[in-house]
Amino acid sequence: MTLENNNKEVSKKAVDVANNIESDNSESGWRSKSTTLSMPEVNASIPVNPSANFWRKLIAFSGPGFLVAVGYMDPGNWATDIAGGSEFGYKLIWVLLMSNLIAVLLQSLSARLGIVRGMDLAQASKNAYPKWANIPLYILAEIAIAACDLAEIVGMAIGLNLLFGLPLIWGISVTALDTLLLLFLINRGIRTMEVFIVSLVFIIGLSFLIEMFVVAPVYGDVIIGLIPTKLNGDALYIAIGIIGATVMPHNLYLHSSLVQTRTFENTSAGMKNAIRMNFFDTTIALNLAFFVNAAILVLAAAAFYVNGYFHIAEIQDASILLNKLFGKTAPTFFAIALIASGQSSTITGTLAGQIVMEGHLNFRIQPWIRRLITRLLAIIPALITIIYFGDKALGSLLILSQVVLSLQLGFAVIPLIHFNSDKKYMKEFTIKLWVKILAWTSAAIIVYLNIHLVIDEISGWINNATDNKIIIYAIVIPVILACFALLGYVFIHPFLTSKTEKISQLPHGQAENFISGPSIQYNNIGIAIDFTGNDLKLIKNAINQGGKSANYTIIHIVESAAARYLGKNTRDYETNLDQDSLVKYQTDLKELGYKANIQIGFGNAAKEITKIIRSQNIDLLVMGVHGHKGFKDLVFGTTVDSVRHKTKIPLLIIS
Repeated sequence: MTLENNNKEVSKKAVDVANNIESDNSESGWRSKSTTLSMPEVNASIPVNPSANFWRKLIAFSGPGFLVAVGYMDPGNWATDIAGGSEFGYKLIWVLLMSNLIAVLLQSLSARLGIVRGMDLAQASKNAYPKWANIPLYILAEIAIAACDLAEIVGMAIGLNLLFGLPLIWGISVTALDTLLLLFLINRGIRTMEVFIVSLVFIIGLSFLIEMFVVAPVYGDVIIGLIPTKLNGDALYIAIGIIGATVMPHNLYLHSSLVQTRTFENTSAGMKNAIRMNFFDTTIALNLAFFVNAAILVLAAAAFYVNGYFHIAEIQDASILLNKLFGKTAPTFFAIALIASGQSSTITGTLAGQIVMEGHLNFRIQPWIRRLITRLLAIIPALITIIYFGDKALGSLLILSQVVLSLQLGFAVIPLIHFNSDKKYMKEFTIKLWVKILAWTSAAIIVYLNIHLVIDEISGWINNATDNKIIIYAIVIPVILACFALLGYVFIHPFLTSKTEKISQLPHGQAENFISGPSIQYNNIGIAIDFTGNDLKLIKNAINQGGKSANYTIIHIVESAAARYLGKNTRDYETNLDQDSLVKYQTDLKELGYKANIQIGFGNAAKEITKIIRSQNIDLLVMGVHGHKGFKDLVFGTTVDSVRHKTKIPLLIIS
């Protein structure tokens, strides 16, 4: 296909897209069509047959809820559940149930936002709030994700230590390697990732099911624990920790994006069906998460509280006591579940980080780089803690991560309720009054209890501080007060403004008006040859663009070890053979009446091609794809992408 014909095809598609937008807006104008897609690599990648029966649709829509649910059974939850069960027995199970009901409500609102508006929570926040407020909202979200990731790596390191005896410092270092696992799963598609996560959730659930048989709790007492009781003192403090660790902010960003991986009709009926199916998915997954958390609390109550161990807050101590009380079986499955919990939660945390960065900043980077950055932000404080304070300090670090996480919660929940209550954009899908009352009540409970938790923690720091007390008053308290002020603004702003929401999720710009005119003429065309059997196709496509009036530069880069070190002084066999092959192509073109010259480079292909483009004033480059992906991209590089970012001329990519 020539570039001229390609331009006509693109312009035709642009007109079709414009017509689709107009028709969509006339039918269901609440759904934004001018925003960039959330997680575009997997957006609408899973087909759903609208004529399928209920169960087939449910299977097709199942997945996002389970990816979200793993955040409710991460090591941070383990710490609060173990502390609650060991100190108060079964009395706090009702707090877990209340937290789960709140989570189901908020996650269904998150799914509704993604389905109806076609944007995730970060994108909606970017559009709704001014830039000065959006930047700190993004920073707080990133800090919360890093804090969450900190809990995951600490939990995984403890699990590896319990299962294999691996020292904690090495366990934390090993967790950096899961970046490769994420890269593999991303490249295999969202469905593969969902299957992997669901498998880990199954391992966690099975492990605790076995634990229940080993520990054998009194189930009558467990049922009594579902009845609400008065909370005060330490019970209130632990209950606050349970709620703060259960309703995680990054999962709200994540869910609003994941629901968009399914294809459904952009009609009222299609959206209603998608909302309904996602509600089933969310309810099933989060109830499983409730089972896991309840199992941890019941395990702690039956193993420790009943046997007189009332203050077990460390995960390591819990495993040691399980070994003493019930033998090796219980701590083994305990460790397996802990590792599965940490690994599954850290993958979904990375996806949430990608969503937050792209949504708030319109900035997109490779997922594995995003994963590596998030992981390093979490590993560094964990390593520093072990080196300077010892292994025992990890429990305190785990609690600190939950305190940091709690600060962000209101900044996600409050905008989410506002967006779902906006009749202008949600139209018939605006939440009903009774849902608003439940949502705002839940938000009030979460914010109040988390503020209570933060104040208690800071009071403890002040009481225990000596020479460092000035740092708390000069830095920590002002920062927290600023966060509270921002939280108040986030709540009030939507009530005060009546402006039309800006659409700013366009990192690549919008479509231009197409005007018919003369085709573009290329005078100096480069042809990047790699001798992989695709050369003739490249040359034919190149001469179709310029004909006999253009000048053709045949380019090849020698990438041998000698070429990388010696450059132009390389005279090895590969270089001589490549030189002869280029001359043959040049001769053949000249015999056919085309003007051709050759250019050979040495070393890095992208850099050398860019240099040749500039030196030869090339105005169009024709090159082929390399044919590899995934891990091979890391090993061999991605020349096309690199050249595309280093030059400003058009590229014609031939597969």
